[in-house]
Amino acid sequence: MFGAGNADADLMFVGEAPGAEEDRQGLPFVGRAGAFLSELIDGIGLRRDDVFVANVLKCRPPGNRDPMPVEIESCRPYLEQQVQLIEPRVICTLGNFATKLLTSNPTGITRVRGTPQVHELGGRAVFVLPLFHPAAGLRTPQVAETLRSDFASLPELLTQPLPRAEANAEPDPPEAVAPQAAAEADQLGLFGGARR
Repeated sequence: MFGAGNADADLMFVGEAPGAEEDRQGLPFVGRAGAFLSELIDGIGLRRDDVFVANVLKCRPPGNRDPMPVEIESCRPYLEQQVQLIEPRVICTLGNFATKLLTSNPTGITRVRGTPQVHELGGRAVFVLPLFHPAAGLRTPQVAETLRSDFASLPELLTQPLPRAEANAEPDPPEAVAPQAAAEADQLGLFGGARR
């Protein structure tokens, strides 16, 4: 599954892997989490057709399990080529797997969500905005509100001049959501087939 959306998009979303419905339709984020992602995109005045949506893994993991390191590394070159071809200004990582891969940092999503970072991806510097996975918002109302708040920062971020790669620095960790919501958001495995 390559991805879907505007191949000239300024805004790109990267999730974890296709789920069952995505596997059936051959498109990313078309299940319940995808509907919530579309709602969030609409909420900032964009349409799903304005952005590009992809996943770290290009195939559904057997049994809908978490991606394995060898699978992530096998699919990494394809994602890097997508970023290079699309040339987004902002990449939103959805959940732990995408965030850890594209930031090359093992820090969990709860500590880094909502804070823009600068990384060199696809041969140029881009803003990376780590976000909770939409499936976490389906499970926990407080995470859904956090997602809406983090999405609200996107229109302004999209107007910023392209960053310089050397300006990258570790951001101060933002305020975490309530411990229960944070734990649920970090444990994407709890969401079964709805997490994609």
